[in-house]
Amino acid sequence: MAASSIPPFGFEIDPEKSRTVTPMRVRFCETDLMGIVHHGSYLVYFEAGRVEWLRRRGVTYADWAARGWHLPVVEAHASYKLPARFDDMLEVETTLTELRAVSMKFSYRIRRDGVLLNEGYTRLGCIDHQHKLLRIPDAMRDILLAGESA
Repeated sequence: MAASSIPPFGFEIDPEKSRTVTPMRVRFCETDLMGIVHHGSYLVYFEAGRVEWLRRRGVTYADWAARGWHLPVVEAHASYKLPARFDDMLEVETTLTELRAVSMKFSYRIRRDGVLLNEGYTRLGCIDHQHKLLRIPDAMRDILLAGESA
C-alpha cells in the first residue's frame, strides 16, 4: 500500500490479516414476537465477532483489562438489509478497518448462506483503568495488526 493511502494519524492495515469470520447460530432469545432477530441483537453479534477476532490473534479482552487497557464502544452503526430468524446459521465477518493513536474501527458483515443481512461498524476508544484516554500501547497495536494465529 502506498504511503499516501495510509489514513492521517493512523496505521497501515494489511487487509489479508485484518479479517475473521465467525459462525453463529441465532438463539430463540435473540428474536422478537415476529420471530425475527431483534435489531439490538446485531450489536451482540458484532461484539461476539470482535471477541473471537481477538481470540484468534492469541489474546482475550480479559488479558488486556488485567493490564489496565480497556476498549469501550464509543460509536456504533448497523444497517439492516434482510431479516434473520431463529435457528439460522450466520457468518459474522469482522474486519479491523481503521487503527489510530487512541481508537480503532471494526466493520461487520453478517450473512446467511452468502446473502448479506446486516452490515455495520463500531468504533472503540482506548482508555486506562481510571477511564482516561490512553494511547494504544505498542503491544496492543502489534496484536491488532497481526493476522490470525496458527
